[in-house]
Amino acid sequence: MGKVPAASAVQPRLHRVEAAAELLGVKRTVIYEQIRLGRLRTVRVGRRRLVPTEYIDEYIELLKRESEMAAA
Repeated sequence: MGKVPAASAVQPRLHRVEAAAELLGVKRTVIYEQIRLGRLRTVRVGRRRLVPTEYIDEYIELLKRESEMAAA
């Protein structure tokens, strides 16, 4: 059987908006604006809005593409 990683080694895959903002180095209001514009996707769990890690990665890739296009 596979070894179960220690609890401290497990990284969360769903992030609160505040945590996503911290990961991205922006303010919470920026995250809410990007969500409203459809640039950063989220999921709902009950009444909570959470940002999956892969959606944060997608958003970073979007920013990189936009930066490259602006430089061209």
